[in-house]
Amino acid sequence: MTPAPGPAGHGIPGAAPGRPPGQAPDRAARRTGVRRMPLLLAAGICLFAGLDAALILLGLPAPVTGERLPRVHGVLLVLGFAGTLVALERAVALGGRWPYAAPALLGGGGLLLLTPADPAVPRLLLAAGCAALTALYVRFWRRQPSAALLAQAAGAVCALGGALLWLGGLDVPRLLPWLVAFLVLTIAGERLELARVATLAPAAEPTFLACVATVAVGVVTTLMWPLAGTLVLGAALLTLVGWLLVHDVARRLLRSTGLPRFTAGCLLAGYGWLGLAGGLWLVTGPVTDGTRYDAVVHAVFLGFVMSMIMAHAPTILPAVLRRPLPYRPGMAVAAWLLHLSLVLRVCVGDLRDNEAAWRTGGVLNIAAVLLFVVTAAAASATAARKAAGKQPAAPRSPADTGPDRPRA
Repeated sequence: MTPAPGPAGHGIPGAAPGRPPGQAPDRAARRTGVRRMPLLLAAGICLFAGLDAALILLGLPAPVTGERLPRVHGVLLVLGFAGTLVALERAVALGGRWPYAAPALLGGGGLLLLTPADPAVPRLLLAAGCAALTALYVRFWRRQPSAALLAQAAGAVCALGGALLWLGGLDVPRLLPWLVAFLVLTIAGERLELARVATLAPAAEPTFLACVATVAVGVVTTLMWPLAGTLVLGAALLTLVGWLLVHDVARRLLRSTGLPRFTAGCLLAGYGWLGLAGGLWLVTGPVTDGTRYDAVVHAVFLGFVMSMIMAHAPTILPAVLRRPLPYRPGMAVAAWLLHLSLVLRVCVGDLRDNEAAWRTGGVLNIAAVLLFVVTAAAASATAARKAAGKQPAAPRSPADTGPDRPRA
């Protein structure tokens, strides 16, 4: 996910009159980041709860157990975790106060899924959060319509449709195409923004919009004609992956070093996993359980979505929290572990019916995500301490500069 440019004047304010240059912006930035931290914390709790549920589903001991947790595992990670991140990023870009209702509702709904509350309450909050996210895109559209924005808005509509269907009682496996379309279209739209900034052929945008429209048609069709809809959706995802591989700047950045190379590698690996999921849907048709279902789910949400989150975390989190997050080699180690463990889980465990590989790969998936979180948190904390140490000291008051006190 890439950060969208905010409105004019949105961001760190300038130094206030009468204060030393450089101090007011830093303090204002820290205050802004602190105000946004609870929303990111809610997303983080949903992530950790989802990983806990993953251990339960793998048949392994977990820190927290409960009957509801495995049942809400998918929605918790897609809407509670990733949905809150997407909505928070959009709210920051739009500015103002009311846009933060979207991540607050999604994060709050995700947290309520972890409680004994009536299941209808968190489902209703998640649906309201998706509706608020859709409303954010309406505001963006009024500012500046674009094909990229249309794709992201279509993703938000798919999230809203999935949340409403879940509120109405449809089970999660039947909702899978809606949840997939939400994040795939959101990310694809943001990649189009960057492709347009670089070089884009005149026919590229119409082709992209045709892919988006076909994904949407496939998602809706899965409700009425599951086989036909799944085949259309699988073909649309494969076509979209082909478009991204041709037009994304990631191919050119793969030969660079540091963060650009890390980002490019995560993007290209993610496209490969999305292509595998599309191919499985195209070949096997609708799957609602078993190894093929596990393969599709984790190819999309771990191989594609989590890889995208890793790729853009060093760019997004500083914009959201106003804290530095420099690239560290440990992030690449976590990404490599994620993709290699997915090969073990999906290609050996799921597609070859090897239970030991499936379980081992699943544990390593969790370890990879945790390693990335720990590495990113440590890098951010270290960079923040270094930045604080370089801040100019505040000028002393006249009382501090008497004849018996040393002058600065």
